[in-house]
Amino acid sequence: MIPQKVVILLLISISMSFGVSSVPNASSEIAKSRMHNVSMTHVAEPTEELFATGRKLGSLKGSIKLESLNKSRVVLSGNDTVLSDNKTFEMGLFKTNDETKWYLGIWFASILPPTYVWVANRERPIKNPSLATVEITEDGKLVLKEDARTTVWETTNLEKASDVKLLEQGNLVLVSKEGLLVWQSFDFPTDTWLAGMNLTATKWLTSWKSTNDPSPGRYSLRLQPHSYGEIVLFYNGTYPYWSTGNWSENAFVGIPEMTVPYIYKFNFIAPFTPMASFGYSEVALENGMPPPLTRFMMDFTGQIKQFTWIQQAQSWNMFWSQPENLCSTYGLCGNLGFCNSKSLNPCKCLPGFSPLDGDSWDAGDFSGGCRESSEVCGDNDGFEEVGMVGYDGARVVSITRTRSECEKECLGNCSCIGLYHNERTNLCKSLYGSLLNLRNLTSDVTIEDKLYVRVQGGGNTQKKQIQGRLLVIEMICGFVVILLVGIGTFLVFRRRSIRKKKKDEEDAFPIMNLKVFSYKELNAATKGFSEKLGHGGFGTVFLGELSDSSLVAVKRLERPGGGEKEFRAEVCTIGNIQHVNLVRLRGFCSENSHRLLVYEYMSKGPLSAYLRRDGQSLSWDVRFRIAVGTARGIAYLHEECRNCIIHCDIKPENILLDEDFSAKVSDFGLAKLLGRDFSRVLATMRGTWGYVAPEWISGLAITTKADVYSYGMTLLELIGGRRNVEAPPSARGEERVGTEEKWFFPPWAARQIVEGNIAAVMDERLCGTYNVTEAERVGLIAIWCIQDDESMRPSMGMVVKMLEGVVEVTTPSPPKLLQALVSGESFHGVGVDSGNGTSRDGGFSSGYNPQHSMYSRDSQALV
Repeated sequence: MIPQKVVILLLISISMSFGVSSVPNASSEIAKSRMHNVSMTHVAEPTEELFATGRKLGSLKGSIKLESLNKSRVVLSGNDTVLSDNKTFEMGLFKTNDETKWYLGIWFASILPPTYVWVANRERPIKNPSLATVEITEDGKLVLKEDARTTVWETTNLEKASDVKLLEQGNLVLVSKEGLLVWQSFDFPTDTWLAGMNLTATKWLTSWKSTNDPSPGRYSLRLQPHSYGEIVLFYNGTYPYWSTGNWSENAFVGIPEMTVPYIYKFNFIAPFTPMASFGYSEVALENGMPPPLTRFMMDFTGQIKQFTWIQQAQSWNMFWSQPENLCSTYGLCGNLGFCNSKSLNPCKCLPGFSPLDGDSWDAGDFSGGCRESSEVCGDNDGFEEVGMVGYDGARVVSITRTRSECEKECLGNCSCIGLYHNERTNLCKSLYGSLLNLRNLTSDVTIEDKLYVRVQGGGNTQKKQIQGRLLVIEMICGFVVILLVGIGTFLVFRRRSIRKKKKDEEDAFPIMNLKVFSYKELNAATKGFSEKLGHGGFGTVFLGELSDSSLVAVKRLERPGGGEKEFRAEVCTIGNIQHVNLVRLRGFCSENSHRLLVYEYMSKGPLSAYLRRDGQSLSWDVRFRIAVGTARGIAYLHEECRNCIIHCDIKPENILLDEDFSAKVSDFGLAKLLGRDFSRVLATMRGTWGYVAPEWISGLAITTKADVYSYGMTLLELIGGRRNVEAPPSARGEERVGTEEKWFFPPWAARQIVEGNIAAVMDERLCGTYNVTEAERVGLIAIWCIQDDESMRPSMGMVVKMLEGVVEVTTPSPPKLLQALVSGESFHGVGVDSGNGTSRDGGFSSGYNPQHSMYSRDSQALV
């Protein structure tokens, strides 16, 4: 563990300047001045560097210093802005989408649109920025004034400040005449957690109210009160709905992946005490380059998200978020709001209801929930059937009566908002208060209760009858002629559209044997997409049966990207790829917003199904054929296609087996293609954690060698007959009471294989019936494939030759990253050459000693 004081000292650098730039036209938007150069103002004398409040700060070059504290001094006004020394952060006034609401904040200076990390006056926006000023007052406080007489925000320091500075870490600090730090913005975080900022018993993150409203929202990230040993997400500061689990050595129990080397050092000072303080710092890359910009954000949707800035793509990449299911966020959709995490807009109102605040609802703030257009609690009230749904928040009163008796009792009390009724048991539950977290439970066959919501006007049955009659009368009386003309016009245009569509399809697929399916055909073939085969990063796969009785796998893409032409171009690329070890594409559907791919059906399922110790075991001959077949399929994508294709997600779930247990690679072509004029493709983190190469995790560009690494990890699982994360060998055959430890298999397996102990790694279910020579060869190839330096890994074509015995396989060195997990030593970066000490560009350092390779229970991905 790194000493606490050293960690704190590393978090803040103070060799940065504080400058002011201004735009002559005060009425222009502040965003236009963000990229301007700034001029230096008064410079303070250098002093000694210490960083806790009340300690000295040194080297405050570029800060604004007051020669006299007899009167206020203006720091900035109007649409002036302040930059940190290296222009990483900028401070000034900004607005979101309301011209009458302006805030003093800090944002990343070079990123557009702006990414705000701190807001001073969250609850009191100013109306006119041209009159606003930021000043240091006579008593040494930093204040934001809406005009000469109105102060809307001020710092809380008791000691007078003479210097103010925006540090390179995004921290705004005030320093006394003696060089003491008397106030800093890191002690008053808003929704963003930056390196050097600590969470304590009194400091936590609070979300924005919506995407356009910086005022404090309903969700917060804070240390668990009273215990101070875990970090928890809270709703309204009182209701916890997600936790990291308790701190254990150098990681949280629920997030063991914190021990995997990346660009962070996590530090927990005095856990389980009221003085607990948790924070992180960033580690420079091995080649001396600074790490990419990163941030943790408490999103207004109730999720904590981690972002990394991808310079090549000029965009933020969301690397991790919790809770993974958005509908697990407590109270997200408000009262009577229904949540669906698979929808672009997760919240919707029940039938007959509408958002209480439409503007906030459109901006992503669903906290107001839903209401009926008229007040409920009248003589004509009834009940709207919602169905089998789950809920939280309501107070329940259970009685055993018929539904009519239950309804009568509910209607007699204006506080009753609805009821639950079980037709089989006649058990009825009256509901009072608010219905939060409404979610569908129709997939749970054990649930028999139906929810009925109280509505005005007699409920859905009577309403629909009356509305139906009125609608029929109006249509018959007023629109008969218009309908006839419209139908005739529609038929003419539809016939032309069909002809044009058929011609476009023939032009788009002149040499391909792909069938163009309609959405109606595939909906019928899959029985309404009812039988799910699996779910991956690109979409969900369903079993279907075509009209010729042949079985197919239908992949429904969730985020296909691009438009009609882009999708057809992608289909052309995939359809042209034919190989015995690649899953064949039979057709596709591109209709309105529907994007579906139809593949041949692989009857034996994915390889992952055979890697469970309680499942079916494969013989060694079958495993060896799977290893060779998979390698040939990937080699074809890398080396024999006209355009090299990097798969980006090689894992057992994407290796499918046919009736003869022949391996075929699926999901190829759905990642970015590698064009003729490009040698690399940007990593978008589509890969699955545990299979991605070190250079991918570090944010560097990737090559085909990233697939080689994933293939090597898959080989270890194939020969071991197990997943890379499960119970350790010492736990096999032993009864471990009260523990559910998980163990990372690759570091241990790599050491055993290199030392020639292949028998220790082999699947016990084989009972020693395997070809030792082939097993040793496959094990050594796996270790060559997972070398840290991508230049040391063989190409997939070479892997095929090694498997076939054409090329001799020598003994590799254990991967340094995996060895660090076993030995507890620091990992010195990707691509380090032990012979000369040099490293490939883009290397990174772990920055700490992992110490153990033991993973605790209920792990969740943190990167």
